[in-house]
Amino acid sequence: MDRIAGRFARVEPRRRIRRLVMGLLADLPRKNCWTIAEWAGETTPDAMQHLLSRAKWNADAVRDDLRDYIVEHLHDDQAVLVVDETGDVKKGTHTVGVQRQYTGTAGRIENSQVAVYLVYAGRRGHAALDRELYVPRSWTEQPDRCRAAGLDPDAAFATKPELAARMITRFLDSGHHTPWVAGDEVYGGNPRLRAELEERATGYVLAVARTHEVTTGARKLRADALAKRLPKRAWQKLSAGAGAKGHRFYDWAHIDLPSTTPGHRHLLIRRNRTTGELAYYRCYSPQPVPLTALVRVAGSRWKIEETFQSGKGLAGLDEHQLRRYTSWSRWVTLAMLAHAFLAVVRADEHRLRPGPDELIPLTCNEIQRLFIALVVQPIHEADHWLRWSLWRRRHQARSQASHYRRRAAASA
Repeated sequence: MDRIAGRFARVEPRRRIRRLVMGLLADLPRKNCWTIAEWAGETTPDAMQHLLSRAKWNADAVRDDLRDYIVEHLHDDQAVLVVDETGDVKKGTHTVGVQRQYTGTAGRIENSQVAVYLVYAGRRGHAALDRELYVPRSWTEQPDRCRAAGLDPDAAFATKPELAARMITRFLDSGHHTPWVAGDEVYGGNPRLRAELEERATGYVLAVARTHEVTTGARKLRADALAKRLPKRAWQKLSAGAGAKGHRFYDWAHIDLPSTTPGHRHLLIRRNRTTGELAYYRCYSPQPVPLTALVRVAGSRWKIEETFQSGKGLAGLDEHQLRRYTSWSRWVTLAMLAHAFLAVVRADEHRLRPGPDELIPLTCNEIQRLFIALVVQPIHEADHWLRWSLWRRRHQARSQASHYRRRAAASA
């Protein structure tokens, strides 16, 4: 919290932002301004809501502090920047960026809000260090709707790969360096993103569809057609990294792709040893690298799924109930900060106090439990909880009466 204290001009928001981040780490069944304010000992949620919506502070500046914090504590010369999107199912049409669209969270088309995240994944740990809200064309084509949600009414539509390129550029322009970028088919199938990474001499291992065409020495061929031409000796059994049940072994092969520009390009192919299912990746590196290096980067893509799971489960990344862009960007940035704290503590504990062999290393979940129990668990008198019960019921009564009045007016 000392790192971001300078982003707040007055002591009151500094103290309240600390309580908000602590609340994001608390074991609340639901995390929003109401529950966190009650947990923190405040009399109403008004101050928390003001902090997220109208108070003067810059969420992007806090994001920059977060990025430096993560790189400093999780630094790895062979770290991978992993990009992916995640969606939050929402009701109504007024929440910024919401429309009916596919989200992997639900596994189908739902009324949802989607954001693209950039995760720093190294040997010591992984955490999200940047975020961009995906604003569909249905929003950018309606300036008044954008203005009402706190967006620039002149904002142009940006695809998910364009948002990814924006975040990667921010990371590299800040003076940090990482040799690799990984992502799924949404990003691997975008030639502009691949070209921008090559211009920055940044290697990548990006998934592509089986129908993706690559240029060989003779002609263009689909990825799946190239895979069928591989001899048996081309495949190697290699681990894509350790998972919850041990190492994830697959068969791997790679094909050199000719190019007239500097650098080395490959088509990497992964084969499931049980089902035979194939997956394909476009790869680039400024210098020649072994197959094991490409496999390691491809396997690191799963780190972002772990980050989404723990960020939502432990730090309330997806529990915001906010309609405007400013409030959204502030909430997710603070949730990313809370989760990064757990990841950094985990990395330091593994390095400094690895523990005996009969215990598994400390996880982010276990660190959160201990932190809540030993450090941040607030104790309030009974009057505090009774006052909040009265406030909540009074607010709910007003909402109910307002709802009934609207229904009566609509039916009149």
